[in-house]
Amino acid sequence: MDMGSSGHTSLLLLPVLLLLLQGESHRPLRRSKRRWVITTLELEEEDQGPFPKLVGELFNDMSHNMSLIYLISGPGVDEYPEIGLFSVDHRNGRVYVHRPVDRETTPSFMVYFDVVDRLTRKVMDDSLIFNIRIGDVNDHAPQFPEKEFNISVKENHPAGQPIFQMLTVDLDEENTPNSQVLYFLISQTPSLKESGFQIDRISGEIQLSGCLDYETAPWFTLLVGVKDLGEPPLTSTAMVHVNVQEGNNHRPTFTQENYRIQISEGCTSQSVLHLLVQDGDLPFTSAWRVKFHILNGDEEGHFDILTDPETNEGILNVIKPLDYETHPVRSLVITVENEEPLFLCEGGQVQGPRWAVVSTTVSVQVMDVNDPPAFHPRSFVVSEVDGARPGIQLGIFNATDPDRAAGRIRYKLAYDLANWVTIDELSGTVTTRQQIDRESPYVNDSFYIIIAHAVDDGLPPQTGTGTLMLFLSDVNDNAPALHPHSRYVEVCESALNETLLLQAEDGDLEPYADPFTFELDNSWESAGDTWKLGENRGRSVELLMLRSLPLGNYSVPLVIRDKQGLSQKQTVHVRVCFCPGGVSCVEALVAVTGTGLLVGTLAPLCAAFMILAATLLFLLRYYFVSEVRLRSSEEGLQTLNMYNDESKAISTQGMFGNV
Repeated sequence: MDMGSSGHTSLLLLPVLLLLLQGESHRPLRRSKRRWVITTLELEEEDQGPFPKLVGELFNDMSHNMSLIYLISGPGVDEYPEIGLFSVDHRNGRVYVHRPVDRETTPSFMVYFDVVDRLTRKVMDDSLIFNIRIGDVNDHAPQFPEKEFNISVKENHPAGQPIFQMLTVDLDEENTPNSQVLYFLISQTPSLKESGFQIDRISGEIQLSGCLDYETAPWFTLLVGVKDLGEPPLTSTAMVHVNVQEGNNHRPTFTQENYRIQISEGCTSQSVLHLLVQDGDLPFTSAWRVKFHILNGDEEGHFDILTDPETNEGILNVIKPLDYETHPVRSLVITVENEEPLFLCEGGQVQGPRWAVVSTTVSVQVMDVNDPPAFHPRSFVVSEVDGARPGIQLGIFNATDPDRAAGRIRYKLAYDLANWVTIDELSGTVTTRQQIDRESPYVNDSFYIIIAHAVDDGLPPQTGTGTLMLFLSDVNDNAPALHPHSRYVEVCESALNETLLLQAEDGDLEPYADPFTFELDNSWESAGDTWKLGENRGRSVELLMLRSLPLGNYSVPLVIRDKQGLSQKQTVHVRVCFCPGGVSCVEALVAVTGTGLLVGTLAPLCAAFMILAATLLFLLRYYFVSEVRLRSSEEGLQTLNMYNDESKAISTQGMFGNV
């Protein structure tokens, strides 16, 4: 390819080739060795003619012996991609092109040359296959994929590091000067000495020189050019819009070096102080938003400080009441820093990241108010035996006025549900006013709570609260008794060997309660002949029936003792009933009293009704029968027994049999 001064890029110069062709012909023919001779073929793209234009000449050495006709075929002649582009003079073998050729569309053409005898039209030699390459000219400028680009770069982007890479496409022949390009920066707007851009001529990478400052220039416009190395060189341009993203390159600062505030003791308070800060970065970004910390002076956790998201100021709050008497003055050291680390530009280079902490001092004056009296201790435990009598001193409440050592304090009872104690107004001494009972419903787990108030003489008066927890140690003042559901039981008449489980309870604590001892009361005659006690389980015992009993109600006397020997007589009421299924009575034992069964309620009513009926019957008999029959009737009434008499286990089924 020749790169002369004619303005055309390299022409495809093909040297004269001496081609020795062997093998099979494009069209089958006898094997022979022949010689083709072809001159230089010169063809350059976009050649404007005039046409037809000679591009080369060929001949076959057989033309010395006979008259030949030259033929051409293939792409560019009679095949795709172009038809009629090339032709050959049949007589002398001169090759012509008939119109301009675009190399970017078709870079080469593979054509076939043949020779035939002019007289016989017979092919005389093998085909010459020839690749006609189109010489490139610099007719395409390098092109950017877009005319404008929008990119973003952080304000703290370091100098010398790539920001963006420009790329181009050149349609001219690859790896030739026509397609090799160089990049250059035409202009920068705004043009700043400390903030500049540069572009690598070969790679097209845009780099930063110096430091960016969002507050000075939030955006830049770069005009970038590119040119190829062809003759003449062709160029194009593109616009690059650079948006600078805010970074933290400004320290937050307090508007005041110190603050003085006054706060009342004994209470919490919101927004006791607003601390204003200034920051040169873009508002509402992480480079502008700040965080506050209490560095010193709040070891007990009385304060906290929050950031107002709208104003970026610090809001100081009292979250734990202050005490004038212990710390009348406090000094808080408060620091502020941005959410994002700070960076600085030194000598045109970004330095960082680093944390920039700025502080201020807040002097807090605690204002004295009337504090309530303080109990020492706030609660205490006193032990006393169960059943303590009136007039016993239980303990003394002790309260002081934190404001004045000599302040006058009066004591009052605030909580004494059972009304068991009194308190001396001046000394705080607690004394029993009536006998104490550990089994009282106001006692919980042996503790009885007494609460007192101490009132000072300030303006306004303040009240403190103290607690006395009275622990009542148990004494053996309760004998064991049958549980309510064990006082009235049923048994089927056929269940001779059935075991009844009787349970007992005791209002005392260990060691004055279980295990219990159960015995039959031998003072009742024949009780031991009918009933027997089985296994003792500590708080319960088995009751067994020794012989079959007729239907009716029976009483079983027991003596129950606790662990210390304190005893009590109890009676079990057993109803022997008819059980069709052998499991349960037809008529269930009538129900429960306030603590268990209802027999205690219904039995007296039934008995009264029976007595009234018997009395009426007696009066009627008095008028209509003789005195002898009346006396006989009176003898029949002598078999009536009271249901709840504690006597020997005898049947009461014939109580009214003779009435």
